[in-house]
Amino acid sequence: MFDKNKKYSGFFLTEVIVASGILGILLIGLATSLYGFAKFNRYQLVRQQCIAAAQAELDSITTTGKPIADEDFKRLWPKLNVNIKSSAGTDQWQGLSLVEVTANGMSYNKEVKVKLAGYVLENKLPAKEE
Repeated sequence: MFDKNKKYSGFFLTEVIVASGILGILLIGLATSLYGFAKFNRYQLVRQQCIAAAQAELDSITTTGKPIADEDFKRLWPKLNVNIKSSAGTDQWQGLSLVEVTANGMSYNKEVKVKLAGYVLENKLPAKEE
């Protein structure tokens, strides 16, 4: 009876080592996939913030004739930048101005850029700064 137990004495240790190795590989795979999901979710969050900021700027220009004040913009979207460009409408859009709002931000090391445009009555636009 003593010989039978001695014959299988190393089998349990081998099982533990193999199971630990498999578990380690699974945990590494899970951590890698979670990091990928985190990067994707961060990109989508910054993209949604850019869309919201650009739409808010465009709505502000359409209704009040001027963009959101810089201090308010930085309070609402501290990590985003916005650029507003205006040009005269052509053809059937004469008498209107094309306003292009570009919002951009960073997600990890990737730049997120959203550009929205709309036509606005020219008398609603603020005086151009030169």
